[in-house]
Amino acid sequence: MKYAYEFYRDHLDMLRIKLPGEIELFADFIEDIPTEQKADEYIKKVENVLNGLYQDFDIQLNATSVLIKKDMTVLEHLFTYEEHYENEMETEQFKELILIWKGKILDRFQRNKN
Repeated sequence: MKYAYEFYRDHLDMLRIKLPGEIELFADFIEDIPTEQKADEYIKKVENVLNGLYQDFDIQLNATSVLIKKDMTVLEHLFTYEEHYENEMETEQFKELILIWKGKILDRFQRNKN
């Protein structure tokens, strides 16, 4: 993964992901992926765009919308009134981020033993 990331537990002991400022809004999208099956579904959509089956594909979740294009994926935060409401990253990196999250989904709701 080109971008730095780290996992942490919030005050409710829920596993979260922290991303660098230029792509930080993608965390809101990624953290809304609830199951490995849903992650696989999104990965398939990304691959369909990368392979030219779709010109682009839009996914809307709770507070975010991502527009997946062949080279870049643009995330728009739907419920923020700040100037900074869009981020973009390379589509290949977006796919990799989903894969990374998929590997952590089972850990998400487990309580930290520390």
